[in-house]
Amino acid sequence: MKAWPYPRIVAHRGGGSLAPENTLAAIDVGASHGHTMIEFDAKLAADGEIFLLHDDTLDRTSNGWGVAGELNWDKLVQLDAGSWYSAKFAGEKLPTLSEVAARCAEHGMLVNIEIKPTTGTDELTGKQVALAARSLWQGQEVAPLLSSFSVEALRAAQQAVPELPRGILLDHWDDNWLALIRELECVSLHINHKELTQERVEQLKEAGLHILVYTVNTAERAHQLLSWGVDCICTDKIDLIGPDFI
Repeated sequence: MKAWPYPRIVAHRGGGSLAPENTLAAIDVGASHGHTMIEFDAKLAADGEIFLLHDDTLDRTSNGWGVAGELNWDKLVQLDAGSWYSAKFAGEKLPTLSEVAARCAEHGMLVNIEIKPTTGTDELTGKQVALAARSLWQGQEVAPLLSSFSVEALRAAQQAVPELPRGILLDHWDDNWLALIRELECVSLHINHKELTQERVEQLKEAGLHILVYTVNTAERAHQLLSWGVDCICTDKIDLIGPDFI
């Protein structure tokens, strides 16, 4: 098992539940609580710009509507991605991956980039996000950790930039996990924490894998998972489960 350079606690979507997700403001909030690693979601605009958004559609986390990936960046950049959360964040924009890389460099933060393709764009998104990640984080001591629920996207990332570390995301336990890991040459498995037992953690560790779990929001469960040997806890409760959580 190769050395694992990432911290135990990862701030979900930048600032967890304390800021509008997947924004520069969220990254600042995560940093203000001392976090040294964040997770966020990256996808493609219609013209190829890489930006942060979790959902296919804009409706939940902006004042826009419809499928984000069908719009060019000049339209997306005009949207308000903060007011849905609170008036304090009114005017917050959807950030590009390049803006996020710069902000993370300012804060000295490591990243888990979840490749989040708009439906039907898996291969292209995987390839382009991986290529951009290699360029934007070039020269950094610790490489960005790529992950995706999409096997197609992760395979495209693997083919485009094989040297970047990858983790397969699973929302449910898959008995075929070892074949997926081997095919995609993953260093880690990222899984819904509710799917894990101590026995399953032991199986994954015996296979030489690192484990990132999401989304853990109680200290009791975080303690349990870490005691089992889980490597990373991704949390929304970035104040309760802080960077020095033991």
